[in-house]
Amino acid sequence: MVKNFLKNFMTCGLCGWCLECFWTGLNSIKKWKMNDRTLSCRTSVWMFPIYGMAACLSPICSRLQKRNALLRGGVYVLLIYLTEYTTGVILKKYRACPWDYSKSKYNIKGVIRFDYAPVWFFTGLLFEKILFRKY
Repeated sequence: MVKNFLKNFMTCGLCGWCLECFWTGLNSIKKWKMNDRTLSCRTSVWMFPIYGMAACLSPICSRLQKRNALLRGGVYVLLIYLTEYTTGVILKKYRACPWDYSKSKYNIKGVIRFDYAPVWFFTGLLFEKILFRKY
């Protein structure tokens, strides 16, 4: 059981990192007009354990398994926001938070953005697939 959790933690951490690189790389398209076409991404080592914590969703995923995707995705959004808020507030306390959403219209304390709900919805469903993959 511990071995499976560690494997899921590592897999979720790595997948989350890759997703973040892809997302922030796409976000850098805004710099395209300024002749920066590198599509560089930005992340932090802190993000690996934060994404890795998605492994903790496993028991919740198994209980929601037979429910429809809207309910499951909605629950995952709430849990991701709770995790993002908690880790963001803790990291901000130590001036180590790698993200700052304070310029976003729909933010709370600069650590969560409500306009990211669709992104977290699909990310939660993706992590569900990762946690219950068939070998």
